Amino acid sequence: MMKNEKGFTLIEMMIVMLVISVLLIVTIPNVAKHNTNINNKGCDAYVKMVQAQVQSYIMENNKVPTMTMLTEEDYLIEDTGCPNGTKNVLIDSEGNVTAVAKPAS
Repeated sequence: MMKNEKGFTLIEMMIVMLVISVLLIVTIPNVAKHNTNINNKGCDAYVKMVQAQVQSYIMENNKVPTMTMLTEEDYLIEDTGCPNGTKNVLIDSEGNVTAVAKPAS
């Protein structure tokens, strides 16, 4: 007598693995492509936050700060540059904040 065992056959499992593999092959390049876009948006947000802190500092102290002044006086926690680490954030003499690429080492 044959028992009525319920379960997956080897072929069914291989088909499931094939479908999962195809889905991964399609999605991984898209995630990697969007990673750069996400990092750029994070950098833009950081620049806007620093710009707001610069304006706050100017209103309270009537002078344009440097990044060091902002961190020493607790306007910023630390000068880390952009979150992805590829750009430095600079403040010009008029108080405008920009992100520039870090020099190659």
